[in-house]
Amino acid sequence: MNEPIEVGRRESSVLRISLRTAAIMLAFTLVFTAMMAGTYKATEPLVAASALAEKLRLIGEVLPPAQYDNDLMADAVILPPQAALGLDDETRLWRARRNGGPAALVFEAAARDGYSGRISLILAVGADGRLLAVRVTGHKETPGLGDYIDPKKDRNKTRPWITQFNNLGFDGVPRDKWRVKKDGGRFDQMSGATISARAVTNASGRALAWAVENRDKLFTLPPDSRFEGKETP
Repeated sequence: MNEPIEVGRRESSVLRISLRTAAIMLAFTLVFTAMMAGTYKATEPLVAASALAEKLRLIGEVLPPAQYDNDLMADAVILPPQAALGLDDETRLWRARRNGGPAALVFEAAARDGYSGRISLILAVGADGRLLAVRVTGHKETPGLGDYIDPKKDRNKTRPWITQFNNLGFDGVPRDKWRVKKDGGRFDQMSGATISARAVTNASGRALAWAVENRDKLFTLPPDSRFEGKETP
């Protein structure tokens, strides 16, 4: 006769344990979420500052701060995907100015035809149409062979391969000569590792042509506006 009562007690005990466990789990979740939110809020400025410092470091490799006096990060425009730059995603282009006048454009580009795929670049093009400098920001080229396109990997520390583009424009090197010497162009390549050099050289020429074609409009757009312009083949 006591069996139903015992069953009821056991069920009640199980229910109390389940409710207590659920309450503990809910409390733990709420506390953990609050801690994560607090940590995010506390570290958000540090993360943003670190990202900004890294971006300025990369930009500084192609355009030293002494060459401009404006707030580069605040003087930017939005670039939709640009085939001439090898870009499929939206990016930002920064305008450097000095004494109120145009100094340089800094922007990203990519060579899609590297030996091991995409080679990411950052370039600075002066207001006078010269490619001030270009640097590789990401690649998967063969270590010890094609990775000399990155000055950090280039064994020639006196004159890294990629510095041969510095301060050149189409007045000094005609557009049809922005190729490696193996293809009849102006620029050197390492023996046995032509594909990487070819990809960067061709991409740099296309990016320079695009910048020269669009520089006037790019310098006059309001900050944070969206660039819409014709593509350079």
